[in-house]
Amino acid sequence: MWLVWRIVLFLAVLAATGVFLFGPGIVEGRMNPVAAHDAWPVTPAAEAMHARLVIGDLHADSLLWDRDLTRRAARGQVDLPRLIAGNVALQVFSTVTKSPSGLNFEKNAATAPDDITRLFIGQLRPFRSWLDLTERALEQARQLALAEEKVPEMLKIVRSRADLDAVLARREAGEHVVGGLLGAEGGHALGGDLANLDRLYAAGFRLIGLTHFFDNELGASLHGEAGAGGGLTDFGRAAVAKMVEKGMIIDLAHAAPEVVREVLDTVRVPVVISHTGIRSQCETVRNVPDDLLRRVAEGGGLVGIAFWEEVTCNATPAGIAAAIHAAIGVVGEDHVALGSDFDGAIPTTFDASELAALTQALIDRGLEEPVIAKVMGGNMVRFLQAALPPG
Repeated sequence: MWLVWRIVLFLAVLAATGVFLFGPGIVEGRMNPVAAHDAWPVTPAAEAMHARLVIGDLHADSLLWDRDLTRRAARGQVDLPRLIAGNVALQVFSTVTKSPSGLNFEKNAATAPDDITRLFIGQLRPFRSWLDLTERALEQARQLALAEEKVPEMLKIVRSRADLDAVLARREAGEHVVGGLLGAEGGHALGGDLANLDRLYAAGFRLIGLTHFFDNELGASLHGEAGAGGGLTDFGRAAVAKMVEKGMIIDLAHAAPEVVREVLDTVRVPVVISHTGIRSQCETVRNVPDDLLRRVAEGGGLVGIAFWEEVTCNATPAGIAAAIHAAIGVVGEDHVALGSDFDGAIPTTFDASELAALTQALIDRGLEEPVIAKVMGGNMVRFLQAALPPG
């Protein structure tokens, strides 16, 4: 009987180990699928143009999944080898710290059970990050720093204009290096304490989204319980003011319309909406109204176009090119960028290595190379050169 119990115990331990070793990978495989497809057709002329471009992406959630980004993975949509294969020069890595169960675009409660807590425990991340949202963001930042340390020839974290210039110079000299910027998806990563903004800044964070899928200490979400009329809180106003003081980029993706209006009414620096679609082109509550996008552009900001069905109404390269074309019509060619939302629990029709297919689709839409160069990364470079601290 004792032998039987030992066998049962061994099998139980083995099963539990399997959950921790393989469970998170299985979850990501289901959450970030790339649709099976034949190679997207790309002409030699499009390939040549794509190789000339400086490509940048305002939003990817790859740090959430505890993968080794220095190696090409069989799951997800982004890692350094795939970014390099796609000729990506600049990638914002956003850190997700909380996500309510039952996620939807209409209404989510901040008190709902948190899926990211479960994911961090399942991934066996450091214990300090299990229940502390600031530590959760810092842990993801630490993983990016470890990747830079491991493969400095592939990754340089961009904290300043000098870092940006160094990445661009290295690429001009023929190096295949990616400039990585750190962002936080939702100001709840501050844990309700403004002092944590200093901690995030010191860790390399240069972009902060105010809200995510629920209302938080800073203000109302586009998908929260306060509704479209919910605005900034006093804490949110203080956080925005401190972000401006520190030279951090404000991201209004997921923010309720009134939050967007209030920020645009009070700050005198350009802001971004890092990953969205164009509501007049794809009608969904997830997309910020066109009039607010125009105000972002009028202030010198950027609108990043995402790569998935619910915001573009067509997730193929041609569909995303159509959304980019619509964005140009709404905000102008100088204010459109890429905001893929790769690895953000979304299905896509291609991964980062296949971005030449998007260049081809933009050519097929009739866009000329100077315009394509702007939306694929030139606008992002220009924005960062103005927004980042000097050195």
